[in-house]
Amino acid sequence: MAAPEPDAPREPEALADAETDPGVATEADPGAGADADTGREADTGTDPNQDPTPGADPNQHTDADPNPDANTDADPNQDADADAEADAPPGPEPVTVPSMSAGPDFVLRPWEMSDLPLVREASQDPYIPLITTIPARYSDAAAEAFVRRQWERAATGAGYPFAIVRSRDRRPVGSIGLWLRELPEGRASIGYWMVASGRGQGVTRAALRTVTSWALRDLGIPRLQLFIEPWNTASARIAVDVGYRREGLLRGWQRVGDERRDMAVYGLLNTDGPADGRAVTTD
Repeated sequence: MAAPEPDAPREPEALADAETDPGVATEADPGAGADADTGREADTGTDPNQDPTPGADPNQHTDADPNPDANTDADPNQDADADAEADAPPGPEPVTVPSMSAGPDFVLRPWEMSDLPLVREASQDPYIPLITTIPARYSDAAAEAFVRRQWERAATGAGYPFAIVRSRDRRPVGSIGLWLRELPEGRASIGYWMVASGRGQGVTRAALRTVTSWALRDLGIPRLQLFIEPWNTASARIAVDVGYRREGLLRGWQRVGDERRDMAVYGLLNTDGPADGRAVTTD
C-alpha cells in the first residue's frame, strides 16, 4: 500500500500484488478527519432595535449622534476584508471521476454505495485502517460515511478517488486515489490499497500504471509521487516496474497507528517516460 497524502485526511493508498504484501501503499489521503463538524452557532447579542426601557424620560438629555444617518457601528476593517476576499485566489474546482479500464480484467470507477462490502473487508485488515480513514470497527453508517467522503473529495477538488473493480463479477477489490493538494506546485500524489481477496492478481500494478499514465499525459501533471514504508518491498517493486524512482527516505514522515513511521519517497516526472511502454509526453 502507498501511504496517504501528507497533511490530508488519510485515505487508502497503495497495496501491492504479492501474496506476502499486506496490501497497502500509503499515500496520504487528502481527507482524514473530514467528518468533523466545523459549524458553530451564530453569536447573538443585544438587539439594537429593541424598544426603550419602559418608563424612560423621552425628554432626558442624551449624547445622541448629531448625524443620525451615520453608521457608527461600522467595522473600519470591513472594506479591507472585502477587498482581500475579492483578491483571494479561487478555490479548487470540483473534478469528475472517470471510469477507466485497467487492463482486460479490472476497471477503475467512482465509489458507489454498493461498495460497502469492500469497506467491510478492508476494515478487517490489520493494516489498512491504520493508514486510511477506513473504519477500524465496521458499521453500515461508518462505511456510508467513508463513501461520502470520497464523493466530497471529488466535489471539493481534493482529488480523484477510484474504486478498483474486477470485471468478471463486478466485485470491488481495492482503491486508488490521485490527490491534488500540491497541484499548484506542479505535483500530485497517488495512494492505493488492496484487500486480501484482490491480491496476487496483478491488479495493483495495472491500476497504478493506468492512473499514472492518465495523470501524466491527459492531465499534464509534471510530477507524481508515492510514499511507501521501507519494509513493503512488494509495493516498492510495483512502483519501480511502473517507472517510479526511489528518491530518498523521509524519517518519521507519517503516523501509522500509534507511532511515526519512515516513508520512502518514489517520484516520476512527465519527462521521464515511459510509464506504460509508451512515452508519457509527445515532446
